[in-house]
Amino acid sequence: MTEIKKDITPQELMKSVIQRVATGPELSKDITREEARATMNSILNRDVGDVRSAIFLIALRMKRETKDENLGVQDAMNEHIKQIEIDLENLVNIADPYDGYTRNIPSSLYVLPLLAELGFPSFSQGVETVGPKYGCTHHLTLKLLGVDVLASNEQVAERLSKKEIGWGYIDQRVFSPKLHDLMELRSEIIKRPVITTIEVLANPIKAKKTHFITGYVHKPYPPVYLMLARNAGFDTSLIIRGTEGGVVPSLRQKVNAHYYKEIQSENEMIEINPDEDLDLKQDVRAVKIPEAIEKTKKLDKIETKVNPLELAKESLKQGLDALSGKTGPMRDCIALSTTLILTHLTSQKPIDCYREINKVLDAGSAEKRFKK
Repeated sequence: MTEIKKDITPQELMKSVIQRVATGPELSKDITREEARATMNSILNRDVGDVRSAIFLIALRMKRETKDENLGVQDAMNEHIKQIEIDLENLVNIADPYDGYTRNIPSSLYVLPLLAELGFPSFSQGVETVGPKYGCTHHLTLKLLGVDVLASNEQVAERLSKKEIGWGYIDQRVFSPKLHDLMELRSEIIKRPVITTIEVLANPIKAKKTHFITGYVHKPYPPVYLMLARNAGFDTSLIIRGTEGGVVPSLRQKVNAHYYKEIQSENEMIEINPDEDLDLKQDVRAVKIPEAIEKTKKLDKIETKVNPLELAKESLKQGLDALSGKTGPMRDCIALSTTLILTHLTSQKPIDCYREINKVLDAGSAEKRFKK
């Protein structure tokens, strides 16, 4: 194990680390958890230049991060998160991909007021936009609704504590300014650095029991996310295989979700077949993008696959309709994702959760809550 010398400077440490992790596919060497933590801290504090920071992040990605390297980077990022505690028995922290959606109309935002209506205060976290997709985010959609997307930890906590609201959103710019300041550097890197994997596991508002929910696409990710969720201090965690890596699964195939119910417990998995288990029948995987929506958009010299603001407008329109009881793919996406989460939180049978959720949607009470 390589120990960090007490008098080593951030520049000297970065040079030493790069010499080891950036030596090619066969000769690159792993670094320790403490080295990864110290190096990431030097990047967050801007103690080293952008060129070396970028080389480190790219090389670590190409080498493939080890468990200790992931944990070390997360340790540093955790140190730069403003965290407050809230007097709630349960709190759900939902993290969709920070780079948003470009292939479907997003539906995950509307899980928040629905969970709150079911007795589980919930919030999501994110940013306005980030690569590589620069897609539609909760930030963009909520801004259209008139929500203060740059509310402080305390202001979001106040919303969560109010029984008539019970949901909120907190932006990375607020709870981790130094991490958010790396956006320009990340844009220059282009490809996904280790930051992209770890940033979603931020734990800025903590209750007596805090539940972390996120999504994945690639099979190796669930155990990594569950390991990192434990390191972030989440009491339980649920990792859903969802469309575009979010928390909303496909409506047309068996759903896989990995979880732990206690930090010290083993990882487990739940499977739900929407058709057979819930009698949820749909011809589409997710909410399709209407043909009228512009397919490309220049965003600060960056070309995106679709205009994210147009997606946000359509998402808000269909989301409000679904929360007020209108049937269709948007409602089914919201109901399916919430069914998985409620099953995890309560240990009830999925079909019982699904029926309870649809009663709430039929009543339209979640739509009223969402507008507060």
